[in-house]
Amino acid sequence: MSDDSVLYSLEHGVATIRLNRSERLNAVTFEMLDLIRASLLRAVNEGARAVLLTGEGRAFCSGADLAGRMDRGPVDPAESLEFHYNPLAETLSKLPIPIVTAINGPAAGAGVGIALGGDIVVMAKSAYLLLAFSNIGLVPDCGATWLVAKSAGRAKALEMALLGEKMFAEDAKDAGLVARVVDDDALMPEAGKLAATLAAKPTIALGLIRAQIKAALNNTLPETLSVEAAHQRIAGKTEDFREGVMAFLGKRAPEFKGK
Repeated sequence: MSDDSVLYSLEHGVATIRLNRSERLNAVTFEMLDLIRASLLRAVNEGARAVLLTGEGRAFCSGADLAGRMDRGPVDPAESLEFHYNPLAETLSKLPIPIVTAINGPAAGAGVGIALGGDIVVMAKSAYLLLAFSNIGLVPDCGATWLVAKSAGRAKALEMALLGEKMFAEDAKDAGLVARVVDDDALMPEAGKLAATLAAKPTIALGLIRAQIKAALNNTLPETLSVEAAHQRIAGKTEDFREGVMAFLGKRAPEFKGK
């Protein structure tokens, strides 16, 4: 597979990552999963302050490329998760900059985990989510179990995972899985606007917020209060905090630098 299976660009602080196997509905191979992860890390290393993740063509991601997997001969599914899927899910979770996901079409299988790994998920009205694993004798992966259960709750997670049925955009929003649903032609403008807004905000604070919300999903209140205090100590030492205070006192718009 050539490196153009994942497209990367960086402009005005926003790193745009596009899954680019439209002829295969952006089905992912091991190499492609590794490229997505490498692109996320590249964004951080190159100073991006937000990521916009989407798919090319008429799908976001149809899940694993099963045909390509079979061509390799027998593969231990657990091994593929350990070395390819799980590292991507962890990187999406731990990235120190915010991620906007634009679901431009079907997100199925592992594509659900990749799509919902963003912080603000915008979904086109014609798109759908599909935990298709039970239809082929597998179980959800790429973090989809945790993401769906934490966002939509036990009943909806079990319904989606056991039945393997499509969930369309409005239902996904009602279930708390995505933040916004827009007309298809408004998807990229809306997602791009959100990414630009995030890129202009205090980057270190946003990274801490990402980690703080994740921790809160599993912590007790006292544990969460401790995390908040630790993070506030870090945020309070940043240049962006000082700029925010000065801008507030001067009754002007802040100019955050991400430092």
